[in-house]
Amino acid sequence: MAGLIVVTVLVVQFGGVVVARHRAQAAADLAALAAAGSAEYGPTAACDAARTVAGRVNVAVRECHFTDWDAVVSAAAAVPFGLFSDRAVVAVARAGPADP
Repeated sequence: MAGLIVVTVLVVQFGGVVVARHRAQAAADLAALAAAGSAEYGPTAACDAARTVAGRVNVAVRECHFTDWDAVVSAAAAVPFGLFSDRAVVAVARAGPADP
């Protein structure tokens, strides 16, 4: 019985980490698109737009910068519960104009 409980806890923990990873990646993607869409107003305004978008889904932007015309955003989401709840998962996304 104890083995079944341990396996169940581990599966739930793994699920929480996977959910946090997907949240972080989705938020990074949206934040990078927001930054790229606001690039014409300068990098500060663009990164503020990225932070606003990520903040709406409770994800923190760790880094935001531009490489040429591409916005590169790193976002971190907290693992929601359990043994790893004091940890965060990080995702990186890049958005910019398409190559001709």
